[in-house]
Amino acid sequence: MTPPRRTVRHPVRIVHLGLGAFHRAHQAWYTQQANEAAGGWGWGIAAFTGRSPEAARILAAQDAVYTLVERGPEADTAAIVESLSVVADGADADRWRNAVADRAVAVLTLTITEAGYRPTSAALDADLASLSAGGAATTAPGRLVDGLRARRNSGAGGLAVVSCDNLPDNGRVTREAVLGLAVSLDPSLAEWIDAEVSFVSTMVDRITPATTPDDRETVRELTGYDDAAPVVTEPFSEWVLSGDFPGGRPGWESGGARFVADIEPFERRKLWLLNAGHSLLAYLGLLRGHRTIADAMHDTVCVAALEELWEEARTELPFDDDTMQAATAALRTRFSNARIEHRLGQIAADGSQKLGPRILDPVRSRLAHGSAPGRAETGVLAAWILHLLDGSSTDAGAIDLVARLLVHPDDDARLAVEAVRALAPDLADDPSVTEPVRHHLGALRADRSFATEQPSQGAL
Repeated sequence: MTPPRRTVRHPVRIVHLGLGAFHRAHQAWYTQQANEAAGGWGWGIAAFTGRSPEAARILAAQDAVYTLVERGPEADTAAIVESLSVVADGADADRWRNAVADRAVAVLTLTITEAGYRPTSAALDADLASLSAGGAATTAPGRLVDGLRARRNSGAGGLAVVSCDNLPDNGRVTREAVLGLAVSLDPSLAEWIDAEVSFVSTMVDRITPATTPDDRETVRELTGYDDAAPVVTEPFSEWVLSGDFPGGRPGWESGGARFVADIEPFERRKLWLLNAGHSLLAYLGLLRGHRTIADAMHDTVCVAALEELWEEARTELPFDDDTMQAATAALRTRFSNARIEHRLGQIAADGSQKLGPRILDPVRSRLAHGSAPGRAETGVLAAWILHLLDGSSTDAGAIDLVARLLVHPDDDARLAVEAVRALAPDLADDPSVTEPVRHHLGALRADRSFATEQPSQGAL
């Protein structure tokens, strides 16, 4: 067995929590690009696992070096990534504290999933008790507070905490989670964090499916290495960041990262184009018998609805036509890449959490500007209702709604109002929203496509 070989070990200047495939396809890859552009000297990452130590165990056996495979529509390309200098079990509290307290470290990045920012009260209380007694933390906010306390105590100075999860305004969310726990543990620590630590918001985008045994064979064929921990991802990547870096940062712009004053428009663009498009293709595509995003992109009905959805969002986003055309062109290419399997059933999960920011927020924007809700937007809501009714949904947040829908499964008017009320109570009494949903339900039941016309004003 010949694993990929290390040619350089960069000094650790970044600590990362959440050693998963996305981190290795995204932030670690951008750091690799920055190091190469700097001529060899660069920034090394000490990456800690979030839950299971398995990823650290496997990577440590090959000196934390791995292969990144970019899977294009026609072929694969492979590159060796060695920006990870150290990998470790996140449960090793002493090693974590020492890493965060290191004066050479200037950046602390996170990929802990959306749920990691909002642990239960019981879990936070347990962390508070453990940290008060000098013990370890188990939640992500607890680990951050533990590491930052060690840094404060060492006199190492401030650093930037950079969230890289799909969460709007993730820097603010991280800051609130950390300070909320810190102030209960030690008010003086909270004051130090508030004064010395910056919380950077980011928008991240790169589809990274789970690695398979076939992928490892592909790496062997491309490189000659036996890599137990390769990462497969799409060629496209995007990273937009907003915030301060008091101790410096890598030149991530070498890989295409952008630094902006206001990240919110970029978050909306992603939610209303990529994520909303995924939801549309998931619910409409499943109704029409498709399995993956790429399958749905071969269906002219799905594609026409997708293009209409993007046109509806276009008027609500503060970007010029050239930028919007480039964004949607990139999405067409990405969605059509059949060699990146993105399953509709996976995307359809948790619609009760996803459809608010993806679909209802652009509807609210249109209403605020005097426009009617988009035909494709309301069609997504109708397709989601039928998805809930067909028994295939695993949405824990929609259990009560499904029970209410099943009381009157054939009353489309009531279904529309119930579903809109569950997602957006402020819109449930607005017939300009609920009536098109009702209209779409009838059309979808008839031919599994959205209604070609909106209901007349008289129907409202």
